[in-house]
Amino acid sequence: MRFIGITGGVGSGKSEILGYIGKHYKCEIYLADEAAHLVKQPGTKAYETLLALLGRDIAGADGQIDKGVMADRIFADPDLLEQVNGIIHPAVKEFLLEKLDAARKAGQTEFFFVEAALLIEGGYLALVDEMWYIYADEQVRRERLRASRGYSQEKIARIMASQLTEAQFRESCDFVIDNSGDFAGTCRQIDARLLVCKEILRQQSTLH
Repeated sequence: MRFIGITGGVGSGKSEILGYIGKHYKCEIYLADEAAHLVKQPGTKAYETLLALLGRDIAGADGQIDKGVMADRIFADPDLLEQVNGIIHPAVKEFLLEKLDAARKAGQTEFFFVEAALLIEGGYLALVDEMWYIYADEQVRRERLRASRGYSQEKIARIMASQLTEAQFRESCDFVIDNSGDFAGTCRQIDARLLVCKEILRQQSTLH
């Protein structure tokens, strides 16, 4: 099985690409944002730690952490934000590595994908077999975010400024998929790369 990280700037089309991969390949796909939600569920270690740090009133009547209340509290205090990230990010990594280990043991999956904008900053380069950078031209990304999410130009600029530059993404990643144009062209790039990955897996299996 090959462990592949998928990263890229906001609006680059990572979700669409993973949708295609999920339909056409024997794989497991995990989104770090979804994992972050799961590790904050009542009964988890991170949940109890977050309540101890932020106050039990961040949980609603149903016991779930209220995202709005939590956001108001942590974004007003950079130190608190750093502490919360120090709880959630390791919990997400632990969750994903458990899923990876289970997938390897089950032996039913060719590819294990993890997607996040912050994979590089989160130290995943040391864990994955290869990291993909999903690239799209900035103007294309801006238009997508305006059309699909209704973001203002100011909001888009603010998010983009907080993420790695194109040069930093390219420098850190093993493979680049250009998702600026026709999606059929993007799919051809994916298919070509995963064909190479399958050959790598075949060669590895003959060595063992």
